[in-house]
Amino acid sequence: MPFKKIGLCDELVQGILATGYTAPTEIQAEAIPVAIEGRDMIGCAQTGTGKTAAFVLPILNKIAKIGHTGGKPRVKALIVTPTRELAMQIDNSVKGYGRFVKMKSAAIFGGASMEKQVKALRRGVDVIAATPGRLIDHVGRGTVDLSGVEVLVLDEADRMLDMGFVNDIQKIIERMPKKRQTLLFSATMSKEVKKLTKTIQRSPKMIQIGEQHNPIDTITQHIYPVPAKQKMDLLRHMLERHQMYSVLIFSRTKRGADRICKNLKKAKVKAVAIHSDRTQRQRLQALDGFKRGKFQVMVATDIAARGINVEGISHVFNYDVPAYAEDYVHRIGRTGRAEATGDAITFVGYDEIPNLKKIERFIGRTFAADYYDDFEYETRISLNDGPKKSSGRKKGGSRGRGGNAKSGRGGGANRGGGRGRSKDGGAAKRGASGGGKAKSAGGAGRKRSESSESRGGKKNAAVKKAGRRDKGEGSKSDGGKVYFGGGKGKKKRRGGDDASAKSGGKKRNSKSKRKKRSGGKNESAGDGKTAAKRGGVVRRKKA
Repeated sequence: MPFKKIGLCDELVQGILATGYTAPTEIQAEAIPVAIEGRDMIGCAQTGTGKTAAFVLPILNKIAKIGHTGGKPRVKALIVTPTRELAMQIDNSVKGYGRFVKMKSAAIFGGASMEKQVKALRRGVDVIAATPGRLIDHVGRGTVDLSGVEVLVLDEADRMLDMGFVNDIQKIIERMPKKRQTLLFSATMSKEVKKLTKTIQRSPKMIQIGEQHNPIDTITQHIYPVPAKQKMDLLRHMLERHQMYSVLIFSRTKRGADRICKNLKKAKVKAVAIHSDRTQRQRLQALDGFKRGKFQVMVATDIAARGINVEGISHVFNYDVPAYAEDYVHRIGRTGRAEATGDAITFVGYDEIPNLKKIERFIGRTFAADYYDDFEYETRISLNDGPKKSSGRKKGGSRGRGGNAKSGRGGGANRGGGRGRSKDGGAAKRGASGGGKAKSAGGAGRKRSESSESRGGKKNAAVKKAGRRDKGEGSKSDGGKVYFGGGKGKKKRRGGDDASAKSGGKKRNSKSKRKKRSGGKNESAGDGKTAAKRGGVVRRKKA
């Protein structure tokens, strides 16, 4: 079907043909007529299917029909995208397709001169392609006015939400007219994306091309289990034995990308790395060199690669298995574009097998392992291996709830007597059943809990104490329960004086039910009827 039959004006069709395209892709054929009608729309299709033209062409068609009204142009369409590379790519598409349409466009993104962007905006633009952060900066400065926007496009919506731009998107939308057309494009429809569409769109038309989780059919996927420390050896081995003329390697981290690039250069491979720590100039030079064939290999992080639009990539390597299954689909979608074939190769270390299983569930297929017969593996990993999740509770060694060391509450509920905290201010150590050894805040001595009726201790738990004699009339306890003593008719224990608490013996008061918890220094009355302990639970004889 030619572009003219899907409702595009002559000037625009002329510009499309000038870029070398003769017929729309599936997503373009379905999305463009809906967008031309002015309806809100959700376009769900994988990378490399022509999504950019699916929203750029309807915008240009609208501007061409309105025509130039004279004076300085105002912003009629805003395209928000997650990365600077995508913003530049979209702006280039706008300029290319719209070469015969009277309009102006600008790309707004961070890491570039604010002054140059301000100058372009002051001259007036019809279309802006922007990243969220820099756009908000311009709105705050007053250099961008969104009050006249008629069409809003959120490109790569799933990635923007993954990157934490949801609040920025809401701020941008607050500055726009409520009466507008909103087009949202995403490779996947996550819960977050669905939630966003409900708040910013009105009865959107859903257009989904292909299975949302499945990579396109032109990509052949290979899985190579290999020990982590041998990944670089295997990579060099494969690059030497196969004609790989345009290779994109993904790394999860910027440091990893630099390390891979450095090792490849040592092996005489023409390689370049691209990630967010590179300056805008360095990134553009790297991308341009890769496109022209100056570099055989480009190593990239997931974020930096979102704006890479290079035709003819023969191989994509996942040096690390991505943590998110969606990223796997995004990564390998960089090859096999425009009906060309491509190979996606993933190195899987032992600890990465669980992430590979997530990918299998996500795309609905099970991978078979590939091995090189002429490569010497230190360990041959099976995809059925992998770290197992431990089940059951750890016994002991954990930090328990604090309690009263004297009553056996110091260790909390740890099995085997974990280390706890005493409410009296000390650090409780392991006891026989979770009660702990603790120093009270008063610093009088150390109390040791030997047993309790349950984990953490009960109020009537048996307690042993080994402490110093209080100054004056403190009693010394060496086993059993400690009570306030003194008075006549009390049984003498272990040489204690039944007339006075000074003797260091233990006195039982069966009538008393009250307990007093002391967090500091208790002072004895000095009359033999009270005895003091620093910290702990005590009972007092009724007067």
